[in-house]
Amino acid sequence: MLQRAAAMRRISSEPERRLWMALRDRRFQGYKFRRQAVIGSRIADFFCPAKGLIVEVDGDTHDREQDLRRDHALEQHLGFRTVRFANLEVMSNMEGVLLALLDALESQPDRWRRR
Repeated sequence: MLQRAAAMRRISSEPERRLWMALRDRRFQGYKFRRQAVIGSRIADFFCPAKGLIVEVDGDTHDREQDLRRDHALEQHLGFRTVRFANLEVMSNMEGVLLALLDALESQPDRWRRR
């Protein structure tokens, strides 16, 4: 899984690259994000460990029903919430995506004290 995640970091989609530019190096409201983070048997596009928030950027090929089942299972077992954005949203409305992401982050309890 770790090797696959590393490979995925090297070949990210354009929407993932654009969102990563906004999230990396604590650029987004001081929150730390990891890219292509291994969580259990899954590789999350982005993960904020301080909040336990997974961010997924989905293309047209995603099976929404299956994704929602996996998201629910992760929340039940690990307490990690998942927010999803479509590729088109990231490409055409980054400001809206970031506002929705900030709302999701602020509504999640802290897992530990932030610096």
